[in-house]
Amino acid sequence: MPRNSKRGRMNEEIRRELITIIGEMKDPRLSAGLLSVMRVEAAPDLSSAKVYISMMSEKENALNDAVGALRKAAGHVRSELGKRMHIRRSPELLFVADDGSAYAMHINEIIKGLEEE
Repeated sequence: MPRNSKRGRMNEEIRRELITIIGEMKDPRLSAGLLSVMRVEAAPDLSSAKVYISMMSEKENALNDAVGALRKAAGHVRSELGKRMHIRRSPELLFVADDGSAYAMHINEIIKGLEEE
């Protein structure tokens, strides 16, 4: 049990640092909408970490553009993460688009439509 708790704390710490690092980046594709890091799933040995990104934007392809920008800047983000967390070896970051919030908004619209009828 303690091992999962430790991994959860590490995932949350990585998530907090990534939010700060991504917020400081000046790429226009990242500021096209409200970008958020939904969750981080790091490997037990911290060799890699999957980072789930969500974005609320008017543009249709804004999330894919933002994930593409983050994939190109993964080396920079990884080095900054290592500096800020004071870890010897920072995990390799794999950015993944998470469309869970868009799905939730769609479900809410369906429910509102049912309530009006």
